[in-house]
Amino acid sequence: MTTPTGPITPRDIKQKLSDIQGEAQEQVESAKNQIVAVGVVVAVLVLLAAFLLGRRGGKRSSAIIEVRRG
Repeated sequence: MTTPTGPITPRDIKQKLSDIQGEAQEQVESAKNQIVAVGVVVAVLVLLAAFLLGRRGGKRSSAIIEVRRG
């Protein structure tokens, strides 16, 4: 960290703010990628659970039809 040798100018302030903004944008992009990855995994798990529960429910309530010839 450098200490200013003279008065702080508007250019110094703009430079520091742009540095902070750049760091914040990098963190947001990183977090956004992680959130998307977690969302995809959760969606796949929910679809898999719905599929498996639907299959089980279909087997449990399926009817047996007996055909008799007379």
